[in-house]
Amino acid sequence: MKQRRAFTIVELLVVIAIIALLVSILLPAIGKARDQAKLTQSMANLRNMGAGSDSYAAEWNGRQFTLLEDNIAQYADNADQAFPAYRTAHNGINHQGVILGWGYVRAGFPPAPTGEYLYFEWPVDGGHPETRGMVQPIVFSGGGYYSGEYFGSFRLINCRQWNVYMAPKYYDEIYFAPKDNVVRREVEKQGCFDDPGEFCAHDTAMTSVLAKPIWSSYVLSPAAMFNPNVMANPEKGGWTNPWTMPGGFRSPSKGQCRYSSLKTHIIEHHWLQARRSSCNPNFTQGTFDDGACEPWYFNHGWESNPATLFYDGHIETVGVRKAERADARVTAQAGYGLWSRDCGNWGADGYHIGASYDYANTSFHVLTTDGIMGRDILAD
Repeated sequence: MKQRRAFTIVELLVVIAIIALLVSILLPAIGKARDQAKLTQSMANLRNMGAGSDSYAAEWNGRQFTLLEDNIAQYADNADQAFPAYRTAHNGINHQGVILGWGYVRAGFPPAPTGEYLYFEWPVDGGHPETRGMVQPIVFSGGGYYSGEYFGSFRLINCRQWNVYMAPKYYDEIYFAPKDNVVRREVEKQGCFDDPGEFCAHDTAMTSVLAKPIWSSYVLSPAAMFNPNVMANPEKGGWTNPWTMPGGFRSPSKGQCRYSSLKTHIIEHHWLQARRSSCNPNFTQGTFDDGACEPWYFNHGWESNPATLFYDGHIETVGVRKAERADARVTAQAGYGLWSRDCGNWGADGYHIGASYDYANTSFHVLTTDGIMGRDILAD
């Protein structure tokens, strides 16, 4: 009878080496497939938001989402005076605020120490003047604690006034990109994805009824939410303070978009595709991790490639490099670029360009020249 021979050490090492080689090949492929699946889901989220935007427009005579009275500037040339004047003119009724929806406050947390359902809303004035910037598309100067400079309704894509046309829950997963781990970690920590209410009154936000919620991963184009003349190119007079322009805050219809396949509508706000790290150390005060982390924004890295919904409804990833090249090409031809460099006191720094990781130098989507009638990229 033939004697069975055991594996030699050499043969065992060969098998181990083959297994290690296979693992080294498969793991990156698995990781890449998982990464692609998350990008695909984010694009699906954007597609759903596009459908919600169309539903909103259908109900509001073609108009885009807005939280602001079209002619608010007729009351005063600044927010601090205009909103109190509006209240006076309307017999003590405040301008509409930002509605978050119904939520249950557990016992032990203000403003419901015994536990009850409350309707969460950021009122404008009514004892809370710091929220006056919340209803503006973007705040070019001033603003309060909740809505200072660079903030505005372009960040509130999941507020009640608009989410009823998509997913009527502030913390629905549609509003939080799968790769936005800093933001999602905060939402998951509070159990808000599983909360059935319209709004999740999470513990860390319950120091007061006006405490900050967790912002969505996606943002609108604030430039496209103003009267197009606000973001006018230099040949037409350049940027104009909307508080000094009649109808400056009137939201244009989607039909006014001149280059619908080249103008961005909704974009991932944070640098999620091909990012180097999650938190941006250039910000001294962050929104997450108890103030320790502010994510990199989509325009903070030359390699950034945010998933983007355009006005014609198509979705693609738009590289910062592509936006910069288009801007440089138009600048060489027309003498001005695709994004406005004369907005308020921001100048060439635009939308937090100074906090960039490398030499990224663009504010496309946020400060598009000519607003909804402008372009953010050029055709290939």
